[in-house]
Amino acid sequence: MGSSPDTSRPDSTYKKSYGDKARAVVRACTTKDGLIGDYDYAFLFTPNLPFMRKSRRAAPFFGLNDHMPVLLALVLGFQHALSMLAGIITPPLIIGGQQGVNLAPEDAQYLVSTSLIVCGLLSAVQITRVHIWGPYYIGTGLISVVGTSFTVIPVATGAFAQMYATGYCPTGPDGTKLPCPKGYGALIGTGTVCALLEVGLSFTRPKLLKRVFPPLVTGPTVALIGVKLTESGFQNWAGGSGACRERPESGLFSVCPRVGAPHALPWGSAEFIGLGFSVFVTIILCERFGSPIMKSCAVVLGLLVGCIIAGATGYFSDSGIRAAPAASFIWVKTFPLSVQGSLVLPLLAVYIVLMMEAIGDITATCDVSRLEVEGKLYDSRIQGGVLADGFNSMLSGLLTSTPLSTFAQNNGVIALTRCANRKAGYAACFFLVIMGIFSKFAAAIIAIPSAVLGGMTTFLFAAVAVSGIRIISTVPFTRRNRFILTAALALGFGATLVPEWFAYVFTYEGDNRAKEGFFNAITLICETGFVLAGFVAMFLNLVLQEEVEDEVVDEIQEGVVAAKTADRQDDEMDREEWARIEKGRADGDLERGGEIDKKV
Repeated sequence: MGSSPDTSRPDSTYKKSYGDKARAVVRACTTKDGLIGDYDYAFLFTPNLPFMRKSRRAAPFFGLNDHMPVLLALVLGFQHALSMLAGIITPPLIIGGQQGVNLAPEDAQYLVSTSLIVCGLLSAVQITRVHIWGPYYIGTGLISVVGTSFTVIPVATGAFAQMYATGYCPTGPDGTKLPCPKGYGALIGTGTVCALLEVGLSFTRPKLLKRVFPPLVTGPTVALIGVKLTESGFQNWAGGSGACRERPESGLFSVCPRVGAPHALPWGSAEFIGLGFSVFVTIILCERFGSPIMKSCAVVLGLLVGCIIAGATGYFSDSGIRAAPAASFIWVKTFPLSVQGSLVLPLLAVYIVLMMEAIGDITATCDVSRLEVEGKLYDSRIQGGVLADGFNSMLSGLLTSTPLSTFAQNNGVIALTRCANRKAGYAACFFLVIMGIFSKFAAAIIAIPSAVLGGMTTFLFAAVAVSGIRIISTVPFTRRNRFILTAALALGFGATLVPEWFAYVFTYEGDNRAKEGFFNAITLICETGFVLAGFVAMFLNLVLQEEVEDEVVDEIQEGVVAAKTADRQDDEMDREEWARIEKGRADGDLERGGEIDKKV
């Protein structure tokens, strides 16, 4: 790598003293160059409209350690925070809602606030590259932010359904699911213990990890996660994913979200579809006509437009916002931590997926940050990033939040704004913590109608599926790889579309809780499509050897294509040469004819 600002190295040979750092902070906060600089701020806010002249001058690129004005760091940090916002609030809304443990509104507000605070604090751990001992670090030293993971949602919702069915979580006389904080405590407690797997794997060589968990394994796994999550997004788009989805003729949930709620309607009503569609269309319009800052925050802007329309048409209730406290923080509410046996195996699979996602996201962050994507420094960043990913997930459970994952959304922000400077990352952490502390913000998010959230989450979850498809596209389609994908996706799609297919295999009704938990774990794995597909793909990838015929066929096909291309080129050259010959003959005939005429 060069020594220009575009490719600044993360580790400087000159170590600044505390006095130098203090003077740099004072200079940054007291001078125009330090506060504002000469950056073209209009670039971030200029929309891409057809009648506007497009600037041909690219914005400057800020490398990892380049000088950066304070105002620009705050603006771009806020942009990073907004791009993360939708992904951070979605898992606690689903896990704490009717699809999950059905917590009371004040508890659900706490989960949203805590997720924002925890993601802000622990993102700083990932951004800060700290040396532990020997060749080992924690953190990447890049703008590698973390957020609540989507991957845990299918496992959590399936586990909670089991808990309600077995009586671990309480239900009402009419079968209505009651709040189950004990079930949430089991999820985060088990997740804290299982995170040790990712921590241990972080000390393994990245090349070995990629060999055991190649794109052939992670691609279909990630794609099926997106497919499963899109189902819940679509259910919310139509009005809700709880009991009202069954459209009972009477009772509390005969309309969505419930009888007595503002502007309650039957599930699937046209009004709900229209609300979600307003969010979806706004996201598309922002991508087409929006400025750089609008494009990276398109999902949040779509959510904002949907909220404005819902508020103007009477779908909002401000009672929860008025009743919410002014501020919140970690451990304001707590949950009884425990280890649930049926969750151990599925969550171990989740952490394997999170590890491979982290490796891919960190590689992409290095690429857009104009840093090495191979070599010792790159491998060290991978090791530190995976370790921080596992450590953060372990710590998040103790902080009453669900497992975390390294986010990929911010790579788009880096590429769009041409800023890979860590100051913007730290500013994003600051804004996330501030959003979480002001609990009125979380209360406003909880009050958003399900149809508006559904329009947003459907887009987000589909993006997860597209990421899986992109990973699969990097796999060479040999006969062996096609066979592995077919076997994995056959079971994965089947379990995703018909999750109850394995519900009646084990009919144990004894008093042995350990045995019952073991059967429940197997059932949960077989009913969770992406876990089943991941295990099948990993097993077949290790067992089935690459066939020589595949390589030979590929070489033959390449040779045939090359030969055909060469033949076409030769034919074209022959035709051109023959045309020149014919033209030469014709010109020669004309010349001879002219000489004969002269003689005559």
